[in-house]
Amino acid sequence: MLSPSDTVIIKNLGLQDYLPVWSAMQDFTIQRNTNSCDEIWLLEHHSVFTMGRNGKSEHILETSDIPIINIDRGGQITYHGPGQLVVYLMLDIKRRHLGVRHLITLIEQSIIDTLKDYQLNAYAKKEAPGVYINDAKIAALGLRIKKGCTFHGLSLNIAMDLAPFRKINPCGYKDLQIVQLSDYIYDINLSQVQQKMTSYLVKNIGYARMNVKHDNNTKKFY
Repeated sequence: MLSPSDTVIIKNLGLQDYLPVWSAMQDFTIQRNTNSCDEIWLLEHHSVFTMGRNGKSEHILETSDIPIINIDRGGQITYHGPGQLVVYLMLDIKRRHLGVRHLITLIEQSIIDTLKDYQLNAYAKKEAPGVYINDAKIAALGLRIKKGCTFHGLSLNIAMDLAPFRKINPCGYKDLQIVQLSDYIYDINLSQVQQKMTSYLVKNIGYARMNVKHDNNTKKFY
């Protein structure tokens, strides 16, 4: 008989504002218990800059009408917008006996595996979490741990407007080049990338079963 730790719930939430989803992640993490299944949320965000707990304002190079939200994940400032795959990971790592560094490695490997399916040679950097192609960043990571559980997650650039990244030092790195999958693959399909990413995350983290739900209404998260 499968236990809650064997199953992960996958939710495809569509295009969402940032604040309601952030609030829902926090609520889910506070309210969950040992019988709660882990969840992975797949979505896109309307344009927003998010600044991590230790973020420095010096990494904001130019202000604009895009909101800047100070949040509770690690890391510096980054940008989210339509055409970027965002994956939030609500995982009980204490129950799964996963260390944070090991989890980050599994997440990065899942991104690398996904990009390999498109014949792209991507890699991670131990000193700068994320995934890179020829020293250009294509995916970013940022997690928060509470009660032995994670929330926040990763973003993978698919086919988006990259111009807002020029208004910041992405992830706190000056002159860091940002790329996306559409730079290398013509007519990329975001849904297909979502499916590949989900499969690799489920496999690499080690779940026995996934339960896929489609829900683009934040009020129905629970």
